[in-house]
Amino acid sequence: MRLIAKGLACRRSGRRIFSGLSFTLDPGEALIVTGRNGAGKSSLLAILSGRLSPEAGSLRAEDVGERTIPECLHGVGHRDGLKSALTAEENLAFARDLLGAATLAPREALARMGLAHAAGLPVAYLSAGQRRRVALARLLVCRRPLWLLDEPTAALDAASQAVLAGLMRDHLAEGGLVVAATHQALGLTTARELSIEAFRPAAAAHTDPFAETAR
Repeated sequence: MRLIAKGLACRRSGRRIFSGLSFTLDPGEALIVTGRNGAGKSSLLAILSGRLSPEAGSLRAEDVGERTIPECLHGVGHRDGLKSALTAEENLAFARDLLGAATLAPREALARMGLAHAAGLPVAYLSAGQRRRVALARLLVCRRPLWLLDEPTAALDAASQAVLAGLMRDHLAEGGLVVAATHQALGLTTARELSIEAFRPAAAAHTDPFAETAR
């Protein structure tokens, strides 16, 4: 898969958050999106996932056949998107059945994230870090070439961050793509960095950096 963005612009609640944003990702490449809180990192990921339409610009994928971009991606956002009443294994089984193209079994994916012991526990009983690892394990139960990750290391300890870095490196080695918005280093030494601040209009640069409308 090849991902091409040209001249993307985003407007939220009547304010332009960024404009003129362009990049190309070839197979095996990672893009780290940086910027202060409220700069528009999450909005960019929402555009890439198809949850938000850009005000201007274009986005296309090559070498994906008849699939759309949303059909080619995994997204992990601020919210873990887990069903609290279901066990960790049941949450992953649901994702596998919904998304198709199964790769690892749910228990195997949990074991990769160091959660084999928690497979049968309702996720409501898990810590924030454990819930985050269950959410990240969804990346492993079905094969999708594009990973969109919003602050993926949130709530993870150092050991779990190292595991995530290994998973991303393996994904890139297989020709996958990673776009990650983060304030922290992710252990991807070959990743390119895109500072979203460089694409913010002058007027937007003076808005409240913590404004929810810019997320």
